[in-house]
Amino acid sequence: MTTIWHNPRCSKSRQTLALLHEHGETPAIRLYAEDAPTGAELREVCAVLGIAPIALMRTGEALFRELGLTRTDPDEALIAAMAAHPQLIERPVVLKGGKAALGRPPEAVLEIL
Repeated sequence: MTTIWHNPRCSKSRQTLALLHEHGETPAIRLYAEDAPTGAELREVCAVLGIAPIALMRTGEALFRELGLTRTDPDEALIAAMAAHPQLIERPVVLKGGKAALGRPPEAVLEIL
């Protein structure tokens, strides 16, 4: 099963979802802003992607600064911030068969299909 952590207001997320459909995928759509991933899910996605939590964050968001977050904060603090404020999560994330891809650019998700 393919799942996309989707934000319908994000053009990259919409493009990634369209690309999945073009390749015959009918993903489960998780509106992660409403159904926030848990800390455990975020840790798992970072591990599968092979990235540090900061690489999964939208550091340009005003909220990142408002919360006093920095690029050098401990991983667990960043995970907790994303779990509490899912709008800080870079989007979209696509999960399939124990693999994950960040749809930046959207074509990056084709590697896991």
